[in-house]
Amino acid sequence: MLKAAIKQCSSFTCLSTKILLIVFNFRSLQAWRAEGLTLSTSSNEACKMYDAILTQYVKWRNDDSLGGIEGCISAVQAADPNFVMGHVISTGLELVATTSSTRLNERLSSAVRRTVELANSQDITPRERLHVKAMELFSHGNFPKACEVWEDILLDHPTDMLALKFSHDAYFYMGAQMPMRDSVARVLPHWKPHIPFYLKGLYSFGLLEARFYDQAEKVAMEGLALTPDDAWSVHSVAHVYEMKAELDKGLKFMEGREKDWEVSDMLASHNYWHWALYLIEKVKMIMSFSVFRHCKASGSMLDIVDASSLLYRLEMEGVCVKDQWQELLQVTQPHTDDHVTLFNDLHFLMVSLGAKESGTSRRLLEGLQELAKEPGDNQQHQMAGTIGIPMCQAMMEYNQGNYNQTVELLHPLRYRMVDIGGSDAQRDLFNQLLIHAAMKSENKHHQKLGRCLLVERDAVRPNSPLTHRLMQKALALHN
Repeated sequence: MLKAAIKQCSSFTCLSTKILLIVFNFRSLQAWRAEGLTLSTSSNEACKMYDAILTQYVKWRNDDSLGGIEGCISAVQAADPNFVMGHVISTGLELVATTSSTRLNERLSSAVRRTVELANSQDITPRERLHVKAMELFSHGNFPKACEVWEDILLDHPTDMLALKFSHDAYFYMGAQMPMRDSVARVLPHWKPHIPFYLKGLYSFGLLEARFYDQAEKVAMEGLALTPDDAWSVHSVAHVYEMKAELDKGLKFMEGREKDWEVSDMLASHNYWHWALYLIEKVKMIMSFSVFRHCKASGSMLDIVDASSLLYRLEMEGVCVKDQWQELLQVTQPHTDDHVTLFNDLHFLMVSLGAKESGTSRRLLEGLQELAKEPGDNQQHQMAGTIGIPMCQAMMEYNQGNYNQTVELLHPLRYRMVDIGGSDAQRDLFNQLLIHAAMKSENKHHQKLGRCLLVERDAVRPNSPLTHRLMQKALALHN
């Protein structure tokens, strides 16, 4: 039986026998066609490796037995170098990682052009053509239009996970909380239990960002009952406990399921970051070795911004982290000119300010100012002048001890900060920055504002030790 199976898949010439046995679990050309998601290639191997890439992307886990995502991308290219969707997924994954800019990286820019040229030279399906269009729009920074195209795909093909996941990530970068929730809700009825992908975590995350915390927890727990190793469902529950300041429940949950989610190498560091937030809330000090270890090893943008955020929070709490800033600067400094997302830029600035690298800080701000003059279709650069640059300036003023100016810059943006992207938990850093600046300001009006912001925070997150610490600090400063 085994020999017959291997003989049947003799086209898998570039894979080892071990990998051959594994890829039987992935969808063939015929299986994709049967699901209404025809792939324009004659190679079964390319189809199965495309499925392997997609599965690892959704599970946030590189499967070492397959050579990880990079190994599967190489296998797709070897099986069919002209497979358009193979180029879409490989180039698209690099784009959504936001670790490189097509303005500066000619290899990435060339990969986008190559995909478009291949699509124009072949008779591919309308769905595939839309995928190419969405990827090209995203590469130009036109996130909203890219999402419109992915949503067009999902109208006719609601089980196209690549369109769903790419749009989910793009909505996240835009802080588009309701679309992130509704995009998944619209397709849920079309997914059957036999279809091998996790939707509960995606839907749960959209629910929690829309602040339906109880429903988000319920859906995530349903997902974990089906697939205990669904790191994204774990991540959603971690968010719920963070936003509700249920710290002991969060700590118990993360520790109890650590063995399930720590194997998801692309998300493990971020889940440790959530664990760290609970500890900062409770005791204000933490040695974030896990987050820093993953950040330095992976180079992942999610890991980089998490490490930056942790240090900034600790520094606002009065913890000395100057050595860690210097260490992290070696990771962030090469990205100073990228300007892929405002969210990333703000975190790079945290590091250069913390490391007292004033030249890098000025260079980042000036580069953003230049791009804001002629943003073109780039949605992030369009927002730079009204949101990104004032937020950068506020952080620089705070770093200089100019707390009055920090408040004047940051306070008008309170309800617009969502547009920089990220999650509520991640953006809370800037709420904390405004509170600290208001408390430290010599302006009595600002001090009163700081106390009011703390009352607001206490209403949203009752029993938060961090809020109570800040309230006590405000009383000590102003009495």
